[in-house]
Amino acid sequence: MSKVLVIAAHPDDEILGVAATIRKHVESGDECEALILGEGVTSRYDNRENYDADKLNQLQEDTIKAGKIIGYKNVYTANLRDNRFDSYDLLHIVKIIEKYVDKIKPDIIYTHHHGDLNVDHKVTFEAVITGTRPISDEIVREIYCFETVSSTEWSFIDKYKFNPNYFVDVTGFMEYKLEAMKQYTGELRESPHPRSLDNLLYTAKKWGSIINCEYAEVFEVVRIIKK
Repeated sequence: MSKVLVIAAHPDDEILGVAATIRKHVESGDECEALILGEGVTSRYDNRENYDADKLNQLQEDTIKAGKIIGYKNVYTANLRDNRFDSYDLLHIVKIIEKYVDKIKPDIIYTHHHGDLNVDHKVTFEAVITGTRPISDEIVREIYCFETVSSTEWSFIDKYKFNPNYFVDVTGFMEYKLEAMKQYTGELRESPHPRSLDNLLYTAKKWGSIINCEYAEVFEVVRIIKK
């Protein structure tokens, strides 16, 4: 059995990027948990201190429902300010990650790609890599970056492009991803938006066609340690 930790910036990223793969892990007997660093709401208001608390509460409830569908053992939240991760000292976020890595002791981590358009995604990646340096008794042996639709594909600078080199056949698991995403009533969008159910299915089908399966999720390998 492997222990798997998804470290995401916002509620719904843990579904958009990796949900079908996590469900596959769960059904294989792996223990999967998620850490969501940001609260995901306050940047949508002119005054970040005067936001709709009901929407924040609803988002938190949606996260719990979505997590149960996928099979996350726990979904932890750190409630950092939305789209303001760059306003924190990196060390602050690194310490949060180190706390949960020490608590969960994951073998495998999935997180954001360093080239994503969203600033919180970029900082999350940097904090994960910093907090899991392979020194002393560090136990994380595999780290993968996932694709977050409506962010990863909107980074148009070539050197920051997402270059997947690890493909997971998720045929038979997409129904869980779509059902989990339906729980995010405030985040889900109508087609042709990238966060529509149609696009999530089309994206998985596109990647699946590359490896000759019906549906796939894709990742960029950061490191794999074999001993």
